[in-house]
Amino acid sequence: MVSLPRLKAGREPGERPAPVRRRPPARRRRFTSTQVWIWFFLTPTVVLYGLYTVYPIVASYWFSFVEWNGFEAEKTWVGLRNYQDVLADPQFWNSFTVTALFTVVAVPVKVVFSLLVALLLNSPKMPLRNLFRTAFFLPVVTTTAIVGVVMQFVFDPTDGPVNQLLLTLGLVDEGVNFLGDSSSSLWTVVGVYVWKWFGVTLIYWLAALQTIPDDVYQAAALDGAGPWSMLRHITMPLLKPFTVIISLLTLESTLKVFDLVLTMTNGGPFYSTEVVEIYIYRWSFAATTPQLGFASAAAVIFGMFVCLLGLLQLAGIRAARKAGGLV
Repeated sequence: MVSLPRLKAGREPGERPAPVRRRPPARRRRFTSTQVWIWFFLTPTVVLYGLYTVYPIVASYWFSFVEWNGFEAEKTWVGLRNYQDVLADPQFWNSFTVTALFTVVAVPVKVVFSLLVALLLNSPKMPLRNLFRTAFFLPVVTTTAIVGVVMQFVFDPTDGPVNQLLLTLGLVDEGVNFLGDSSSSLWTVVGVYVWKWFGVTLIYWLAALQTIPDDVYQAAALDGAGPWSMLRHITMPLLKPFTVIISLLTLESTLKVFDLVLTMTNGGPFYSTEVVEIYIYRWSFAATTPQLGFASAAAVIFGMFVCLLGLLQLAGIRAARKAGGLV
């Protein structure tokens, strides 16, 4: 009897064995000339960002545990004493209260008023709407320090344009010291801040309004809906997700008013406009004997507060996306 050759399982008689595929040898990742040029042009940005952003943040944490005036090389380790002194300082809590009050007043005014203006400028029936958009955004591109210096002249109690107008209209008998009176200085700074950054929030709202399709309004108009009904039942419900995001972005921006407050009032009078940023600046640079460790501890505490607001912002954006069906 002739014995047949054994075949491997799964192979038909006469079928050729499948060729063995070999993996190509692993190639070393090489930088192309384009990638080399990209990193070449990014290097100055990375270096400067590390020197002027990353390093100061890391150094602030280290300085917050030492006692140092910034001039002497010797630094004395004090542990958590700087944090205890900051939390026990009434001026710190006063600056924190001023910052919170600034935010509570500025955010609703800026968000609501910019929404009303955006509704007007988004209408195609509004004449010269492009001119008004440019006019509202123009203060944004102006340097904040210059705005603060100019506003000192504008609100001057003797010959400032604002007081001259009030005197001409007979609304006051004598000039009002808007920036020199503790009862009005904070609200004056808030008003200038809202005017200065009004255009940014306006652009946010205009972008949000343009996401609403015109077909929705046309269908509502065919059904007999008026402008108020469209605003109440179409525009505002569709703007809810954007309202959360815009409010949180505006809230975060109100915590960065150092340059405006410094040039307008320098935190005065009687610490009535001293936000936390001015408080940190006063102890670190403006004091007769700087206390960089104390100021760094205050900066770290305020930074933690800002981080909490950042987490709130992320949670709010995620909730807004879910509400709007974006996720």
